[in-house]
Amino acid sequence: EVQLVESGGGLVQAGGSLRLSCAASGFTFENYAMSWFRQAPGKEREGVLCISRSGTILYYADSVKGRFAISRDVAKNTVYLQMNSLKPEDTAVYYCAAGRFCSYRGGSYDYWGQGTQVTVSS
Repeated sequence: EVQLVESGGGLVQAGGSLRLSCAASGFTFENYAMSWFRQAPGKEREGVLCISRSGTILYYADSVKGRFAISRDVAKNTVYLQMNSLKPEDTAVYYCAAGRFCSYRGGSYDYWGQGTQVTVSS
């Protein structure tokens, strides 16, 4: 059974840091690109970052450049999102997604996690 399980969200003050994890199972992890998306209440889902099967990093959101980083541990079937210098506008539910290629279009992905809440206070 395919599963993507996010963890690491929580409440943090502006300027703080969080590290999100996404544990994958039920499919061949190294054959998939992995992306992070986020969705704030009442707003559309937004692509944040993606790491391709070859390890190429793609930024979907200019607002996170220099603050967020994506990484992958193939041995652990886990992808991470390191978030530094957090701002209130980063508040959202963060989702990981698996697909054959990196894309800013959510419909391109085969599998989705349940999401983890990140709340940044001012």
